[in-house]
Amino acid sequence: MKIRFHTLLAAAGLLLATAGAGAQQTRITPKDLTLDEKIHLLSVDMGIPRLGVPTSFYSEGMHGIAYGGPAPWGNVHKPLPTTSFPQAYGLAQTWDPALMEKVAAQISLEQRWYFQNPETDRGGLIIWGPNVDLGRDPRWGRTEECYGEDPWLIAEMAKAYVRGAQGPDPDHWSSACVLKHFVANSYENGRHYYSSDFPEWQLREYYSYTFMKCITEAGCRGFMTSYNPSGGTPMTIHPLIREMAIAEWGQDGIVITDQDGARRLVDDYHLYPDLAEAAAASIKAGITQFLSDEREDSQGAIREALRRGLLTEADLDEAIQRNLNVEEKLGLLGGEDPYASIGRDGSPVPSSTPEAAALCREATARSVVLMKNDGILPLKPEKLKKIALIGPYADEVLQDWYGGEMDHKVTIYEGLKAALGEGVEILLETKDFGGEGLRKAAEADLAIVVAGNIASPCLDVQRGGAEIGWSHSMIVQDGMEDVDRQSLVLPHEDIVKLVMGVNPRTVLLMVTTFPYSIRWSKDHVPAIVQCTHSSEEMGNGVADVLLGKVNPAGRLTQTWPERIEDLPPIMDFDLTKGRTYMYAKAKPLFCFGHGLSYTSFKYSGLKVSEPEDGVVRVSVDVTNTGAVDGDEVVQLYLQYPRTRPNRPERQLRGFKRVSIPAGQTVRVEIPVAVQDLKYWSEKDHAWTLAPGRYRFLAGASSTDIRCRKASRLH
Repeated sequence: MKIRFHTLLAAAGLLLATAGAGAQQTRITPKDLTLDEKIHLLSVDMGIPRLGVPTSFYSEGMHGIAYGGPAPWGNVHKPLPTTSFPQAYGLAQTWDPALMEKVAAQISLEQRWYFQNPETDRGGLIIWGPNVDLGRDPRWGRTEECYGEDPWLIAEMAKAYVRGAQGPDPDHWSSACVLKHFVANSYENGRHYYSSDFPEWQLREYYSYTFMKCITEAGCRGFMTSYNPSGGTPMTIHPLIREMAIAEWGQDGIVITDQDGARRLVDDYHLYPDLAEAAAASIKAGITQFLSDEREDSQGAIREALRRGLLTEADLDEAIQRNLNVEEKLGLLGGEDPYASIGRDGSPVPSSTPEAAALCREATARSVVLMKNDGILPLKPEKLKKIALIGPYADEVLQDWYGGEMDHKVTIYEGLKAALGEGVEILLETKDFGGEGLRKAAEADLAIVVAGNIASPCLDVQRGGAEIGWSHSMIVQDGMEDVDRQSLVLPHEDIVKLVMGVNPRTVLLMVTTFPYSIRWSKDHVPAIVQCTHSSEEMGNGVADVLLGKVNPAGRLTQTWPERIEDLPPIMDFDLTKGRTYMYAKAKPLFCFGHGLSYTSFKYSGLKVSEPEDGVVRVSVDVTNTGAVDGDEVVQLYLQYPRTRPNRPERQLRGFKRVSIPAGQTVRVEIPVAVQDLKYWSEKDHAWTLAPGRYRFLAGASSTDIRCRKASRLH
């Protein structure tokens, strides 16, 4: 009998591991280790062969375990297939923490399966993810990895990921999450020397908020430090690691450097004369692991630091104990492990199951954002004979740099062809857009232009291209790690203009990982739909939405500016200069939280309770006033009293995605903790509640507010 992973997770407290049933927990402490073993544990290998602790490495896990792909991830000798979900940016667009938890559970299952399967025996149980950095500027090259611009939304989605990946038992984890990147990592060009500078209140309320929430509320016990300095001090050795994360939040697990973080203290920052001093300073700052291409390099530096008295063995013991805390929860140190049978019980590769494909398809469809619709969608196959499908991504599923080896790929062309059936002919054109593309568009009943960005700009592996070099992008509108974008113009928007000229019944389908300034398309194209790259079920999920099998309810997690000149300089970290929807000075092209549906919703009866047990309960009636069932994402924003310093225009403080049948009304309740209404007082160095009137705003986006209610809090 095969047990689905989610069932196993739910019953984790009741299941016993095959190998460890009835065994007493064996606790290994630093005093049990030799000096060589202690130094070894300060690298990314968590194994202790002498004591029977298996070798365990890391895995990238932004939107699936990366055991292969464009980059050679996962310490594997050959690529291994895993489920590739939509990019992290797309997963956040679901605004669905319950779904995110299921996705993370599947990711964790696949990681466990490969780690414990005797025929593969690869990887490890540490997931580098989720990325909880803030997408404060749409030019940031790593936008694809983040969950958006709002710390509340990011925290809620990231907490769900952590819960899904680690499992429901706080003492026995399936996998361990390592958050990226502490702190204020949101630019690429010059990330090794430009300082991320901002006031203390922005550190607390924005840049570190997501880390705090994941550690204190979801039980995450790992994070990676960022390359950048803040206040002039590199994050690898920043006092915030000890003073805030460890002392205040209780972070007693892994703190790992980013790639060669210690060496950069010598080569880039010139703070120390050699690696021994840099390694010693890092450990004293709170680092417990060094990520390096040459492990012998960092291990040799630690030995030299000990020899010169820069470190003591007690310093090593403190760092190692925090690594062991994580290993113990993973069952690597012996004792009970409710996940020990995974991969050893004869079950198939988890990514090959119908359940994995179905979950990926659901996540894809729920991430799709309907940005504009003049009634041309959903498609009605009975009224169509020919569809022109035009664009470079119409028949491709692209892997991104942090993606894995997909189990299978369903392109948009393949998904639409299967959904439309034999009765509708699809005229596909992926190369000659201005010639054959226009001819096909002119003879079709409807045209769909598929445009977007390259998923891995420095390595065009999808088309058999050659590597053009790290820190380079093929086009200025694109970006990735170590490359920021220089333009917000949508590649191929000229194709949209030409196609519209021969067929006004045109849909723009954007496969993108960044916001774009598509002013012309917004004004002229009847329908605009957006999804992200790298979902193996992209074609099926998108087809489900285009044909109305799934009523779209994806919502934008980042403001789409009308023009690039509306943005502050990318290196200005002060939010009040016009950053995010909370402090924006210019009208957006598409606002934070925006997304349409094939039905309509009415809000009424907003109620706000008096605080009870530290919680304000907000409720609102939402009625589906259209003819089809659909999901609505109810968003709750706050306007604070004028007594609050640095008051944002409005701020997200709750949301809920709910399914509402046509003609039905659902009472939606959103609890808000009073603690979450507080601001950071630099004067008192504490979270403080501003006295006065709080306005609770319920609506469909940050600008589409349907109900308001004021309440005094003291």
